[in-house]
Amino acid sequence: MARKNRDRTAEREAIRAAAMHLLTGTHFRSTAGKRTGTELITECGLRRDIVCGDHKDLMDEFNAQATAQNFTPQDAQRLAEENTTMRHVLAKAKGELAVERERVRALLRATAELSLELEQTREEPASAAGDAAGRLPHVTGHDRRTVFYRGGGTASSGSRT
Repeated sequence: MARKNRDRTAEREAIRAAAMHLLTGTHFRSTAGKRTGTELITECGLRRDIVCGDHKDLMDEFNAQATAQNFTPQDAQRLAEENTTMRHVLAKAKGELAVERERVRALLRATAELSLELEQTREEPASAAGDAAGRLPHVTGHDRRTVFYRGGGTASSGSRT
């Protein structure tokens, strides 16, 4: 079985392309995308002994560029900015939700208080002075809507307006 000849030019191009991908943050094979020699080997798809032995100059060049490049890759920077924006939006939404929940609590308290007052008013006997109003009618079920739409009259009086 004959040994296959290596194309050193193609290997160098693969290493250079992998270095460019890692430095710009657009890696394809590397899972972490870190700017390390191990990630360069993973990204270019060549064996470690080929990259570290035969193309050591490219490995050193990549390490120098990675060290000199003192910023986060563009994709990671964009994601960090989106994350910050979304955190602000979420904080604002949580604040609005807290305000609305407090409004609901206040409305529930007011509704409970008014319901209690209505029940107490229905249960009071007519005043001794001969008050014509007397007791309020007890309205339930379907009659409740009718009373509301008819302007507060009894269920049998008036027409819908």
